[in-house]
This record gives sequence, structure tokens and C-alpha cells, in this order.
Amino acid sequence: MLRLRSSILTQTFSSSSAAFPNNCSLHRHLFATAVPLNSPSPSIGDVDYDYLVDTCDLTSRNASWAYTKLYHLKSTSNPDAVRAFLAGLGLSHVGVATLIAKDPEFLCAKVDKTLSPKVAAIVGLGLSRPDIARLLPLVPRQFRSKTIVSKLQHYLPLFGSSDNLLRALRTNAYLLSPDLDKAVKPNTEFLHECGLRDAEIGELCVRVQWMLTSNPERVRAMVAIAEGTLGVPRGSGMFAQALQAIGFRTKENLTAKVEYLKNTFRWSDAGSCQIRCKSSFGQKNQSPCFY
Repeated sequence: MLRLRSSILTQTFSSSSAAFPNNCSLHRHLFATAVPLNSPSPSIGDVDYDYLVDTCDLTSRNASWAYTKLYHLKSTSNPDAVRAFLAGLGLSHVGVATLIAKDPEFLCAKVDKTLSPKVAAIVGLGLSRPDIARLLPLVPRQFRSKTIVSKLQHYLPLFGSSDNLLRALRTNAYLLSPDLDKAVKPNTEFLHECGLRDAEIGELCVRVQWMLTSNPERVRAMVAIAEGTLGVPRGSGMFAQALQAIGFRTKENLTAKVEYLKNTFRWSDAGSCQIRCKSSFGQKNQSPCFY
């Protein structure tokens, strides 16, 4: 029995080597036979591994993962239409490949019913088509959502320009993910109530990435720490810097830091707020910086 098993394995591997003289061909063969469970058998015209690698410029690894999301497609007509649409917006082959690698199901979107109307609506907000071409590879999943237009409409006044918004999304694409009404809008309104202008909120959102997307109670706790622990009243010139300094620090951590500074520099509780802010956080910038 062992000899028989050994003989079968030897013949199998030797025939595989003859049929697939290089690793790439062998990988393609193995990929074609590794269909996800409960999926139909691949047929001619499917969005298969060769299409994802040769046409969409995906790497072998990305193509293998993308296929698990796209194996049900029986034609390349819709993916081809999506790729043509993206090229029309100005995306390069690299940009299209990056987008598909992040969100393979973008190839399933309908150009006439989903993508074109969203592009038209976003252009109406003031973004150019080249801006949208830069936006898409950053947030392809969010772009397919129904709320993308309303979210961009909310963020644009805070960041002041499409360039500033795109810079922020490069470091934190999650900005366009949370529910506007549950987190982003309440946090924005509360920070306005604290005396912060749109530009200050936008800059703060870049410095403390979760500021607008976190639970509103967390933001209120930060304001309480800024006022109670640091002694910086809302509405003051240093309030935004105080919130930035708090960042991920706990109240206990900040209290210990303030006590250390008071003991080191012999600060008194009265009248030390302005000195404390300038020493710990630096002078207030006159104009927002998004770098």
C-alpha cells in the first residue's frame, strides 16, 4: 500500500511538472481548481484569475483574494464597463489596480445606476473629476455607499478645500465610514458650541484622527479634561491646542503631567492657565495647517 501511494504521488508530481514548467502556470492551474465552496464551476468568460492578473494588473496574491468576491460573475462585460469608466475619470492602470485590490466588488457596481450619478453629485459639491479620480483609490468601499455625497458635503466646509480633504483621507480613510447622525454631526456641533471654527475643527480632525468619528461622550470627556484638568476654558485661543494635547492621554496621565509642571516651575493654580498652555502646547497658529 505504501509503495502504491508513493508511486501515485511520484506520477502526479512528475506529470504536473511536465504540464506546468514554471511556478506561474502551476499557480494558475491550482487557482482554477480551487473554486470556493458552493460556487458554480468556472466557465469561459468568467472573471477568473487570468482576467484579474492580465487585464486588471493585480498581483497573484490580490487576484486570489479578489476571485473569492467575484467568482459568481459570468461575464466580464460589467467589470470592463467599470474599468472603462475609471479610465475615463483619469485613473491610471496602477490606480485602477489599487482600487480593485482594496474593493474587488467595485467591479460589480453599475456604471449608469450607481457610479455616474454619484460622480455627477460630487462634482456638484465642487470637486473636479480629477479630484474624484484621486478620491476613489482611497475610499472605494465608502464611494459605493449611499451616504458618500452627504458625508463629503459635511466635511468640505471643515477642511476648506478638496486638497485638504484628500490629505486627511490619505491618513484616515475611516472618516467617510461612520454614521453622520450618530457621531460626526453631533461632535461637529458640540465643537462649534465650544467656540471652534470650521478650520480649527478640520485641523484638529487631522491631528486627532478619531475626533469626529468617535462616540460623542468621548469628545465631551475630552472637553471636560481640557477645562477641568488643564484649566483651558472653551472659547479661549488655546482650546483647540488643549484638545490636541489631550489626544489619547487619560485624565490621570494629564493630571500627573500638570502636577509635575506645577512643582517643577512653581506654578500656582491661579493665573497659570496661559503659561501652562504656552509651555505645553506652543503658540497658536494663525492659519490652519493640514500637513
